Amino acid sequence: MRISRGALDRRRFLRSLAILGGGAALADLLPAWALPARAAERSPAALSGEDIHLKIGHATLSVDGRASHAVTINGTVPGPLIRLKEGQTVRLHVSNGLEEETSIHWHGLLVPFEMDGVPGVSFPGIKPGETFVYEFKVKQSGTFWYHSHSGLQEQVGHYGPMIIDPAGEDPAAFDREHVVVLSDHTRVHPHQIFRRLKQQSGAFNFQRQTIAGLLKGKDQTLAERLEWGRMLMDPTDISDVTGAAYTFLINGRGPSDNWTGLFTPGERVRLRFINAAAQSVFNVRIPGLKLTMVAADGQHVRPVEVDEFQIGNAETYDVIVQPVEDKAFTIVSESVDRSGLGRATLAPRPGMSAEVPPVRQRPLANMRDMGMDMSGMDHGGMDHAAMGHAMPAAEPGMAPPRARGGDVMAKGDMGGMDMSMRNPDNAPHVPLGPGVQMLSPMAVDRRAEPGQGLESVGHRVLVYRDLVALEPNPDQRAPERSIEIHLTGNMERFMWGFDGRKFSDRPPPYSFRHGERVRVVLVNDTMMAHPIHLHGHYFELAFGPVGRMPRKHTVIVLPGGRVAFDFTAETGDWAFHCHMLYHMHAGMFQVFSVRDGQGEGA
Repeated sequence: MRISRGALDRRRFLRSLAILGGGAALADLLPAWALPARAAERSPAALSGEDIHLKIGHATLSVDGRASHAVTINGTVPGPLIRLKEGQTVRLHVSNGLEEETSIHWHGLLVPFEMDGVPGVSFPGIKPGETFVYEFKVKQSGTFWYHSHSGLQEQVGHYGPMIIDPAGEDPAAFDREHVVVLSDHTRVHPHQIFRRLKQQSGAFNFQRQTIAGLLKGKDQTLAERLEWGRMLMDPTDISDVTGAAYTFLINGRGPSDNWTGLFTPGERVRLRFINAAAQSVFNVRIPGLKLTMVAADGQHVRPVEVDEFQIGNAETYDVIVQPVEDKAFTIVSESVDRSGLGRATLAPRPGMSAEVPPVRQRPLANMRDMGMDMSGMDHGGMDHAAMGHAMPAAEPGMAPPRARGGDVMAKGDMGGMDMSMRNPDNAPHVPLGPGVQMLSPMAVDRRAEPGQGLESVGHRVLVYRDLVALEPNPDQRAPERSIEIHLTGNMERFMWGFDGRKFSDRPPPYSFRHGERVRVVLVNDTMMAHPIHLHGHYFELAFGPVGRMPRKHTVIVLPGGRVAFDFTAETGDWAFHCHMLYHMHAGMFQVFSVRDGQGEGA
């Protein structure tokens, strides 16, 4: 993947603000599908048909009354809603009006690898002034999205939703639908954000523990703080970029702008949630309404009723709500570190609003997030069984947790057991260089857990193990082999990679042969969650009823966690990366190289 470090330089950024700073430029850049209800009814809601034209350009975006620079698609942020039909062939003409290379990746779509849209991997990119035509047959249906895979353009508005209607009847019955695009917006130039993270990884963390908190008995005890300090770990370091720099948007509108979707009491309303954020994981709820999950990453699942769900970068979830009262409800997208939230409204009529709940207390990382937890022992008072998130047995093909002594020792409340944070035996194939701060000595399967800070919210939170595929898995063969990939990083230096190597080091790709069935085990050796995305494929999370394992294209690997998935390799060179934009930019990117005939292994 080629990354343009000169992209969107500050001088051009400021010049664009000056040129576009007039009243016309500051007009609402919302696409028709995201306009207020009355205005949307007078505008075409989606682009559809066999030929669709998209123009990438610059504009000035107004969020909550403040102006900033944006990269737009057809002049809007988010980009236009593209609506296709399963089975059709589509040609998408993408013209580059920028002064730098651009691209579009069709996230979650099963397309020929030449149409996948990753510069330097699957195609050469779209040069300034040029047009590239993506052409492919639509093989699936569901909720998807599209975005730039060039530089940091995604952060400044280069993303949009895509809905594909099924060729037959949709198994999820609904009366009305709304597309709900979650994102994070900043007035700080994205390359400046990246430079600040490299200079000081906690530059945007304004929620650190204080002496006042210690005296009031909040957060960690003094002993715990001293221990974490000795290990150079910060338990409040949950998100790299926080509400200190971000405004959290819903359909391009800030909390004060308050996007509103309408309903008639008693209707079944389908909400198609898309996390298009560059760096933010969200916890989503609608106080007063139950959420019935019917699809994950565009794939139908057996309906499951929850009160809240966590959505990682690039994931999509479809939920059904059925408000029966003639009143407004607030859609809340709270950032995982609870430094802010996005807010929108569901209402029977325009102009209505509901109470916006306050941001909840921010979570703290614990020894489990460090990969140093032991089931059955004292983990700082956490009783997972009592919370309904008891740890399941390891999946077939997953190695049991390991604990050995070593060079850097950490003595938590573990019954006196010492465990190494950098023992090479925990991952013999991972080089212990400056980009590897730790190797989790006891990474565990956390797919039955709801995510950081959601363990004790007092209502039901979706967990991955709630998901069961509605349709049978298309390939039900057992894996032929298994590979283990470690998610590695040095949080203090903001270095990220796979198996201890960042992409700029030119590591060899992971190699597969066409058609083979492979189990991939991801081990998170960092203290941050990583939403990992594999292009060009769906994979089955390795749990659940035989033949009905949930199918996804993106999965959150919690800190100190392990995730196993099975996939069937399709010919091509496919990007494999963390979907937190700055982690990918810093090196957490690789290639799955699939060839016909005998593969080289991995």
